[in-house]
Amino acid sequence: MTKEPGHVPPDAGRIAPQWARIRARLRSEVGEVEYRNWLRQMVLQGIEGEVGVIALPSRFLRDWVRDHYGDRLRALAMQEWPGLRRLEFRVAPDAAAAGDEAGEEEQGLAAALEPAARATPRAPAEAGREPDWMAPLDPRLTFETFIVGKPNEFAHACARRVAERPAAAGFNPLFLYGGVGLGKTHLMHAIAWAIRAAYPGKPVAYMSAEKFMYRFIGALRGGSTIEFKQQLRSVDVLMIDDLQFLIGKDNTQEEFFHTFNALVDAGKQIVVSADKSPNDLSGIEDRLRTRLGGGIVADIHATTYELRLSILQAKAAAAGVPIPEKVLDLLAHKIASNVRDLEGALNRLVAHAKLFGRPITLDNVGEVLSDLLRSHEKRISIEDIQRRVAEHYSIRMTDMYSARRARNVARPRQVAMYLAKQLTSRSLPEIGRRFGNRDHTTVMHAVARIQQLMAEDAALAEDVKLLRRMLEG
Repeated sequence: MTKEPGHVPPDAGRIAPQWARIRARLRSEVGEVEYRNWLRQMVLQGIEGEVGVIALPSRFLRDWVRDHYGDRLRALAMQEWPGLRRLEFRVAPDAAAAGDEAGEEEQGLAAALEPAARATPRAPAEAGREPDWMAPLDPRLTFETFIVGKPNEFAHACARRVAERPAAAGFNPLFLYGGVGLGKTHLMHAIAWAIRAAYPGKPVAYMSAEKFMYRFIGALRGGSTIEFKQQLRSVDVLMIDDLQFLIGKDNTQEEFFHTFNALVDAGKQIVVSADKSPNDLSGIEDRLRTRLGGGIVADIHATTYELRLSILQAKAAAAGVPIPEKVLDLLAHKIASNVRDLEGALNRLVAHAKLFGRPITLDNVGEVLSDLLRSHEKRISIEDIQRRVAEHYSIRMTDMYSARRARNVARPRQVAMYLAKQLTSRSLPEIGRRFGNRDHTTVMHAVARIQQLMAEDAALAEDVKLLRRMLEG
């Protein structure tokens, strides 16, 4: 490997074991697929004073790992090397082979670490540090990156209140519920980060209900249930995500109930999330359901178009790749199920643009996101077309049926007729009847006129493409 200015070659006997543990721990946290896609080719080039130098084989991989995993890597590295202050990420084309070789060495270590961590709970971590038995916090999920809108403003306000005043009267426990990908986990991570910043001495523990169960089972098998109980009761804030996982698991529910009571009675904060409200969680014991509903219950509703667009605009601003507003508009209209799908679509577009050096346009959205967009396809009606075109051109729905011939009304009406011919199986006479009992020849003229104008007017062609993509979603 070529030496860089100030580079100190790593002493294999001194730092290799620690680096292997860091890689193994990260591998167990993010999962095998994500690890192989993004992290396998990392190489620790050395420790230069208070700086650790990590190399990756391409600029794209370097930027991605630094932006998405840098903070977590730094936290793990500081546990191994207390004198370390920061990490520096560099490009080294020969890092790929070395990273793959190291990956084989730590695979067994990763497998060994996870069962050991589950079976043997450890002593509480020092104040402000993240204990190994906890799930890691994502540094991207903060209040600053959470986009607030009507569907989530109450839950956001409650989360802020808990972060400012943990265990405040009336807000303990805080129970967040809503569908998949609407922001529950984001708010929980944000609460944890805010409490750590405002109260450095308060131990905060975050984990999924599934991890809680596995830790409990591991403690039972390892004969360390007392340590497990002490561990959980030593924190000032306990956060359990996806509580619905405990449905039907009576022994784990029992342990959680006692932990819940012990912490609340001691004036500690509890934050819980689930996909349903406490009253709708069938399979949860009545006494636990009653305690869960005894504080604040906040619902996160399905996202609106305005909120989805705001989320996309915020993500696009930080993406480092120009993204046309019409692409964001298209995604906000077509992917309405949850924010995770929305962000995943944007991330895929950005990754495709960076990997292949191609700009993001309306034309290549369908190519890059074909599988995702197909999953959101729906049956299109003439009324859907009329409503979408009227919204796009800021005219009234009734203008689609009226006799008005003003250009600002007639042109959108022709666009709607053209799209009705392209996107539905309706006959020309049927389309004409749905546009104020117009003759089929009027529809034929509208279709021909729009086809002609699309060849002459790039702006109109772009509008029609955008409308078609939104409707097909």
